[in-house]
Amino acid sequence: MATVTRLFDSHTQALQAVSDLEAAGFKPDDISIVSNNADNWHAGHSHPHKDGAGPLGDRNGDGENDVADGAGTGAATGGLAGAGAGLLAGLGMLAIPGLGPVVAAGWLASTAVGAAIGAAAGGATGGLLGALKEAGHSDEDANVYAEGVRRGGTLVSVKSDGDDESRVEAILNGRQGFDAVSRGEAYRASGWSRFDSDAQPYSSEDISRERALYR
Repeated sequence: MATVTRLFDSHTQALQAVSDLEAAGFKPDDISIVSNNADNWHAGHSHPHKDGAGPLGDRNGDGENDVADGAGTGAATGGLAGAGAGLLAGLGMLAIPGLGPVVAAGWLASTAVGAAIGAAAGGATGGLLGALKEAGHSDEDANVYAEGVRRGGTLVSVKSDGDDESRVEAILNGRQGFDAVSRGEAYRASGWSRFDSDAQPYSSEDISRERALYR
């Protein structure tokens, strides 16, 4: 099995990519999404983790899954409403030190959260890096993808056999997903070297400025 991961600057594009993958016949169990939620684009109840890792949180306590007001609300709501029993129906919120609040679902989130149970604060972030590396990404690529989430991005990771790898890449690239090489070059050009789990999470204002750099 190969793992294909892409970083999206817009969570709406990532949600659409997930819907595209499922429409193309990829199983929800093979897809994962981890999205920065500093701008509160997703608010509501999240389901307990199927692997026993525990509940991911309930922002407003009303037991509902809804999308906060803001840019892209319509597209995000459409993605959730159309998800049915797919991956997006299980989106839940959690906080990871170094990343801040995130919205996640799928195997990558399960691995990261499972690795963080009972660990120190730094271990929670290490769980995301560890999950990416366990999935087959190099240490360098895992650091870029973790940094991308910290800076407001959304990761979509897909497990596929070799025959489907190019098809997955085409779907993710079609929704403007970036690989670790291209985005890593941009980060390093500004002096960045690797993900720091002790760094301050980005605020919604920081994220807006970051996204403007890549438009």
